[in-house]
Amino acid sequence: MTSADRRARERQLVQDKILGAARELFAAHGFEAVTLRKIAAAIEYAPAAIYGHFADKEQLIRTLCVRDFDDLAALVRPMAELADPIERISAVGRVYVRFAIEHPNQYRLMFMQPSRVEPDAAALERKGDPHRDAYAFLRHAVCEAIELGRVRPEVRDAELVTQTIWAAVHGVVSLELAFQGDEWIEWRPIEARSGAMIDAVIAGLTLPPRASRTKGARR
Repeated sequence: MTSADRRARERQLVQDKILGAARELFAAHGFEAVTLRKIAAAIEYAPAAIYGHFADKEQLIRTLCVRDFDDLAALVRPMAELADPIERISAVGRVYVRFAIEHPNQYRLMFMQPSRVEPDAAALERKGDPHRDAYAFLRHAVCEAIELGRVRPEVRDAELVTQTIWAAVHGVVSLELAFQGDEWIEWRPIEARSGAMIDAVIAGLTLPPRASRTKGARR
């Protein structure tokens, strides 16, 4: 490893430490309440060290968001190997839930605490690309299901179907993150709740494969 490689690696490690501390503080206190000075204090760095990596808080937030959305997209991409778009949609829902449960602070920042920071070029270049945008990946699967006649005719609006599935999964995840450990309700495991919801929503929006419908009609 050259000295330049070593410096680049060290710089990346410091940036990861800054972003990790920022994510925890933002999740706990909200974007507005956290300053770069507070982030520096949390990792026992001088504020100048933060400015050596990020020009301002907005740039830090953008970097954090791009990285977290990239992490989610990376988990979703392997689902492209599933030939059946309905199976793909179901798998994406389950991956989404797993991501949220394993990375609650990331999830809260991405979907439960709007930052009000406008996306930059790095974020916008991912928009609509199924390989880099988890929403676009899900929408692509929905569009394929519609083209194959697998979605009910009364709801064949790709955006509507995609957003309905997303809203349903988000609802289960949000309850888990907000009420985890609450003993008022006898909660079933998150895997069971999310799986039942995904199956129910997909069943309500879709039709069986044409081959199955044809066999049924011949009986």
